[in-house]
Amino acid sequence: MINNAPSEKPGLKAWLLLILLSLMWGSSFILIKAGLRVFDPLEVGSLRIAAAGVFLLPLAFKDIRKVNQREWKYLLYIGLMGSLIPAFLFAKAQTRIDSSLAGVINALTPLFVLFIGAIFFARKIRRNQYIGLIIGFCGTALLVMAGSGGSWDQLNFYGLFVVAATICYGFNLNIIKYKIESLKAISITSISISLVLIPATLFLLFGTDFISKMTTIPDASLAFAAITLLGIMSTSIALVIFNGLVRMTNPIFTSSVTYLIPLVAVGWGVWDGEVLLIGHFLGMIIVLAGVFIANAKK
Repeated sequence: MINNAPSEKPGLKAWLLLILLSLMWGSSFILIKAGLRVFDPLEVGSLRIAAAGVFLLPLAFKDIRKVNQREWKYLLYIGLMGSLIPAFLFAKAQTRIDSSLAGVINALTPLFVLFIGAIFFARKIRRNQYIGLIIGFCGTALLVMAGSGGSWDQLNFYGLFVVAATICYGFNLNIIKYKIESLKAISITSISISLVLIPATLFLLFGTDFISKMTTIPDASLAFAAITLLGIMSTSIALVIFNGLVRMTNPIFTSSVTYLIPLVAVGWGVWDGEVLLIGHFLGMIIVLAGVFIANAKK
């Protein structure tokens, strides 16, 4: 069981869960890439949520009576911004950027946790956090420009889909920490994903060519397995750990998993034959430097 006490100081258990979470989420980008070899981004995103929702549905039914009236809207927000919308955004982004780069840009999440917390949740933000935010954006701009040779029409703006997903995560973390008080991490995860399960499943079955591809494309079963694993491991189980860490420690510590995610994502990308240029490495360093500076106490 994950302790939901509002402790701010991370202990050994919190660090071990953070490392496990980084392995799960760091592997999610290569699984998305495997799914995109057969399915389009809308199918990948819908299938990911459907797999996660079906896996967690029994838990949602068990805990649904614990939700008070005020919390329903926040759980819906968490389902949308923490799961459904990012699932589509990451899949769309990886149609044009490598999985390793998606993992690196995802490191902007802690910066948006700070920024959104300051604007919408009255959290104080220090000068070094503003500086870190600016540096992180500079690194993202370099990642977008890498490989373009200075040509405007060659810029890979698909990285901005990942930026949009990190903005969603920024709202998600702050809502979990400051708007949901009574529910355990597993309840937050199971109920929030269950709220978006039905629309995602209906769209997958009746709004896409998913069924046709499953019956006609030989490699569809492998792609299906990859996205199903993504939904169960990187969405369901990982979100339970993630939400628990937010409650156990604080949003900044939990979102710092994005320090470790790029290492796992880049490792998988290199293993899969992805080529990284000097500009990509510089962008990675700058993004992570921005996150580090923003999280520094002094």
